[in-house]
Amino acid sequence: MNALPGRGARVVLVTGGLGFIGSCLVRHLIRNSDDTVINLDKCTYAANPAGVAEVEDSSRYTFVKGDICDRELVERVLVEHLPDTLIHLAAESHVDRSIDDASAFIQTNVVGTFTLLEAALRHWYRLGAAARATFRFHHVSTDEVYGSLGATGKFVETTPYSPNSPYSASKAGSDHLVRAWHATFGLPAVMTNCSNNYGPFQFPEKLIPLTITKALAGESLPVYGDGSNVRDWLYVEDHAVAIDLVSRAGVPGETYNIGGDAEVTNLTVVNRICDLVDELAGPLADGRARRELITFVRDRPGHDRRYAIDFSKLTQSLGWVPRASFDTGLRQTVTWYLENQAWWQEIRARSYAGHRLGSA
Repeated sequence: MNALPGRGARVVLVTGGLGFIGSCLVRHLIRNSDDTVINLDKCTYAANPAGVAEVEDSSRYTFVKGDICDRELVERVLVEHLPDTLIHLAAESHVDRSIDDASAFIQTNVVGTFTLLEAALRHWYRLGAAARATFRFHHVSTDEVYGSLGATGKFVETTPYSPNSPYSASKAGSDHLVRAWHATFGLPAVMTNCSNNYGPFQFPEKLIPLTITKALAGESLPVYGDGSNVRDWLYVEDHAVAIDLVSRAGVPGETYNIGGDAEVTNLTVVNRICDLVDELAGPLADGRARRELITFVRDRPGHDRRYAIDFSKLTQSLGWVPRASFDTGLRQTVTWYLENQAWWQEIRARSYAGHRLGSA
C-alpha cells in the first residue's frame, strides 16, 4: 500500500538507519508502504539494531554496514540497488560530545555529506530521463543551525543560520553543501529541519531518555543552569511521517521545517518525567518523590536559550501536522523505557553509564 501522496513503491536508501530517527523511519517505511529500504549505517556507539528488529526479516529490507565517508562503498551501494530516493540521516548529533571532540562531527556531518552528494550526483547523471525526474536526495537537518531565539518568535525556513555549537556548525555546513549541489548541479534535493526528537529507542545520552533512565535507577537528575532553556519537542514517529511525506512530495530546492508545537522548559520536562515515573513505577524505595533527585549543575558552554519551530509551510503545502501531544508522547516514551529496561541497562553497562559529557 502507498498511503502517502506522490510516487508509488520506491527503492529508498536510508543513511543512518540504525540511529534513533533512522530506525523509526525504516520501521515506518516497511510498515506503511511498498518501498524497498536499503539501510546504510556505520554502526557507531549509538547504533540501534533492536530498532529495526521487527523488519529485518522483510524481503523489502536490506542492511549494509558502512561509512558514508567511504566513497567506493557508497558508489557500490548506489550501483547495486539503484535507489530512486536517498534519505540522509547519518550524523553525529550530540552537542555535548561535539564540545568534547568535534572531529567526528566534521568528518561525518560535513565530509560524509559531501561524499554522498558527489556519489548521488553521479548516480543521478546515469539515470534515464524519467528516473532523473523522480529521483530525490532528502537531507535531514536540525533547528539548531538557526541558533538561539529570544523570548518570542519562531524559526522559519528563511531564518538566517547562526549555529552556536560544533555540532550545529557541522550540520549548517552540510545544509549549505546540499543547497549548493542543488543550485549548481541541479541535484533534486529537498531539506528538512526538525526540532528536538524524543520517543522509544533513543540513546540514553539525550535529555529525555537520560532523565527517564536515571529516574528509574534512583540517581541524581542533572539540570543545566537554571533549567529555563526552552525546546520544541517532536515525537519521533510524527517526524518519520513528515520525512516520508517530504521525500515523496516535497519540491526540489525547498526546505521544510518540522516541529512538534510543544515548547517546554528543560526543568518542566524533567519534572513531568519524575511525576510519570512515580506514577508508573512507584516512588523511590525510601518513599521520596523523584523530583527530589533534581540537581542543578553548571550550564553547557554556548547553551542556546530557546528553540521554536514554525512548520506552517509544511502544513499548508503538504498537509502535515504532528499527531502526538507532548503529554501523550512523553507518557508513551516513559512507558516504553519502563517496559524495555534490559535494552537501556545493557547500554549503561557497555558504553554509556549516564556520566556528563561536554563540560569543558
